[in-house]
Amino acid sequence: MSIRRNTTYNLLGAAIPFPVSFVTVPIYIGLIGEARYAVLAIAWLLLGYFGLFDLGLGRATAQRIAALGNAAAEERTRTFWTALIVNLGLGIIGGLLIWPAAAYFFENLFKIEDALRPEIEAAVPWLILAVPMATTSGVLTGALQGRERFLELNLISVSGTVLFQLLPLFAVVVWGPELGVLLPAVLAARLFTLLMLFQRCRRHLFRGCVVAISSEHAGHLLRFGGWVTVTAFVDPLMVIFDRFVIGAVLGAKSVTYYTVPFQLAERGTIIPSALISALFPRFAAVTRKEEEHLAQEGMCLLAVVMTPLVAAGVLLMEPFLAWWIGPVFAEQSTPVGQVIFLGFWVRNFVSIPLSQLQSRGRPDLVAKCHLVEVLPYFGLLYLGLSELGLVGVAVAFSLRAVADFVLLAGLAGTLHRSLHILAVPAFLLAVAYGIADHTTAGQPEWYLLVTGYQLITVIWVWHQAPSSLRQLTLRVFRRLAKHGRTAKLKVRP
Repeated sequence: MSIRRNTTYNLLGAAIPFPVSFVTVPIYIGLIGEARYAVLAIAWLLLGYFGLFDLGLGRATAQRIAALGNAAAEERTRTFWTALIVNLGLGIIGGLLIWPAAAYFFENLFKIEDALRPEIEAAVPWLILAVPMATTSGVLTGALQGRERFLELNLISVSGTVLFQLLPLFAVVVWGPELGVLLPAVLAARLFTLLMLFQRCRRHLFRGCVVAISSEHAGHLLRFGGWVTVTAFVDPLMVIFDRFVIGAVLGAKSVTYYTVPFQLAERGTIIPSALISALFPRFAAVTRKEEEHLAQEGMCLLAVVMTPLVAAGVLLMEPFLAWWIGPVFAEQSTPVGQVIFLGFWVRNFVSIPLSQLQSRGRPDLVAKCHLVEVLPYFGLLYLGLSELGLVGVAVAFSLRAVADFVLLAGLAGTLHRSLHILAVPAFLLAVAYGIADHTTAGQPEWYLLVTGYQLITVIWVWHQAPSSLRQLTLRVFRRLAKHGRTAKLKVRP
């Protein structure tokens, strides 16, 4: 029950800010322009990537505190303060390194109008402050995850994310669209989130205990976190590197054509992320048999939930983008977005064997898999961009997701069962892509095929859904029907 409840908290915490982002993205593009938005998107990527100076201590903190269970509060306190202080120092180092790296990229590699370069030069120094904020946020979040305080964690996340979207927009309206205004506003929103996280950690972890650090705890956390850091370095590098290559080869506008559908597909990861955040501390606390049972149930649940959602994304990509942003934009981005959605469908399942291996204390296996993937992926990315342009980049991303899943599930010992679970949903997605690729949205044959496809998918989902999910669905429909009958009785003369 707690896993279901915590998953629900995580899902709501990730989903509630989405309408704000949905509304603000076209407003941002309209107010600051496609070129500035591309720079802002690259800056956000850099901030996320240089969060690797966390050195995996956020994940290590969650695993360690979850494994401690009901141990003495002093033990958890030493773990928390050791991770936080070490991470703050690492974040400061990371901030000092991101400055010259970002400055070099934007000044020498990124294709953009000369008129915007002074704005970039003025904005880049703000990135120094952003890195220690990102690293300490990881430890604070990991500590609350380890204590399974997901309701409070998500309340803070929602308020912080909404502020992150709205405060820069407010700054643009009041002071103008300059990048030197946008980035300080982003940092102010992040600072608010940090302060709230720290207050809740004080309440649940170290209130009444003295500040204490331990070299033994630091060694344990850094050994675990070291391998997590390799993953945190390599995996995001392969995820974000495509945007840098596109910007250097094709220019800023092409980055926007790729980034917008990519971010739409990425929103779908809130569901597996919500589930995995709830499962990870439980994986670390239960036996291997119980862990494998939970993982299999999680895989089935994700297949049932994500397959129809991704299929809808593939089928509706073109009409949605045309309505949301414009027909010209939709023409450029639709083929890219459809392939990216398929890649993210595979990537959603990667998180389960990845979390299994890390919860077992084997983050080294995850890291080694990602190291093996680097050079083949870069070669595939070059080939895809050369032969197919933006669509080729999306194909490279999707194929890498498949390789990642096969390797990690094989090491976790769940590949055979996972392939059995995913065979039918993979076929359903292939059919959806075929419909989208060979028909025109809005035409009679498109409506006919989509209607038949939806009927088949609903039947499969209902048949494969866990009994608890079917029962919950039936209860919801009964309540809606009851409320409907009550409303009719009230309006009768």
